[in-house]
Amino acid sequence: MISARALHYVFKIGNRAKNAHFFREILGMKVLRHEEFTQGCDAACNGPYDNRWSKTMIGYGPESSHFVIELTYNYGVKEYELGNDFGGVTIKSTDVIKRAKEANYPLTKANNGQSLLVSPDGYKFFVINESHGSGEDPVKSVILNITDLERSVNYWHNTLQMKQISKNDRLAELTYKENGFVLILQKLEGALNRAKAYGRIAFAVPFDMQPKIDETIKKTGDTILTPLISLDTPGKATVRVIILADPDGHEICFVDEEGFTQLSQVDPVSDGELDKYIQKDPFQDK
Repeated sequence: MISARALHYVFKIGNRAKNAHFFREILGMKVLRHEEFTQGCDAACNGPYDNRWSKTMIGYGPESSHFVIELTYNYGVKEYELGNDFGGVTIKSTDVIKRAKEANYPLTKANNGQSLLVSPDGYKFFVINESHGSGEDPVKSVILNITDLERSVNYWHNTLQMKQISKNDRLAELTYKENGFVLILQKLEGALNRAKAYGRIAFAVPFDMQPKIDETIKKTGDTILTPLISLDTPGKATVRVIILADPDGHEICFVDEEGFTQLSQVDPVSDGELDKYIQKDPFQDK
């Protein structure tokens, strides 16, 4: 049985200044850590780019207890072609809507009746206009669009052992933790296009669980994008990861909980570090 914890979703972004404003001032998230890298990641963490890049973890609380967002910025890349693979993030908050209205940030109604905000790079955020409880993570779910619901549920539920909460002919809800973060698989009517902006969802598992996941995927014949590999972060902990792809190509990272717990400590200077590197960036207007 896989014992896992949902960690974050990765977005590639084209302008850090605009995204810093959106995630901090509109969504009300806090910068938890910021890391700069001089070359591409061995596990393609920044996509298929072998260049200088940065990673900014941002959310409503520590990565040890909250599902957060990873903002990946490749120096010199100002925009990415957006596909239809990512459905959106659901947030429960009354403050987000209030901030958006005060800042005159575009706010519309989605088909599901929730308020809809779109990030500077086109990523959707659905807002449930309700207060969240004390200590409750406002981030409730991530929606991934898929082409074959039965096939996807079989992969995420049977192979990756997520618990199925609900399912109808259009979508399924799954989780690794009761009353915790929910992954929503939503069926597309047409073809799926991951384009250039495709992301990645990450989960933490015990160190000794990763080889078992590797063995399982090899037995099922599903896709392993990056076999077990250790990744270094300058001045911080080393983590071991295995990167998979589901039947529609959605990337899935399983990182070891022990290493990630050390790596993901909140860095109190990270907010200022992000601003410093935005100001120093020669590739973008501020």
